[in-house]
Amino acid sequence: MWWRYLIICLACLLIGAHFLRFNQLIFCGLSVIAPVLLVIRHKISFAILKYGLVVAAFGIWGLSSYQFMSFRIEADQPWIRLALIMTMVILFTLWSAWQVQVIGEKKLTLTDRKAVLHD
Repeated sequence: MWWRYLIICLACLLIGAHFLRFNQLIFCGLSVIAPVLLVIRHKISFAILKYGLVVAAFGIWGLSSYQFMSFRIEADQPWIRLALIMTMVILFTLWSAWQVQVIGEKKLTLTDRKAVLHD
């Protein structure tokens, strides 16, 4: 189960590195500390992280992919390898969002079981 946390942290660090590349320090800091939301065992914290990763996958990586590939095509440079790499980055980020969903379901069902046992 530890590997799920590692995947989520790596995805957030990758997003943070992208923001750092463009000197957007506030967004970089927010994406680097985003995995701390996993410590909070609440539906809202899991939802914020999960939907944040989904928005990052399509909004950040999708837009960046379009811009990078457009630049490559206009410069008459090869762009297929870039498209494959960016597709893998998008899929990795979506996979990490799914891992947040799995962790959230497991933690919430465990807390529900404990509440039933104590009642």
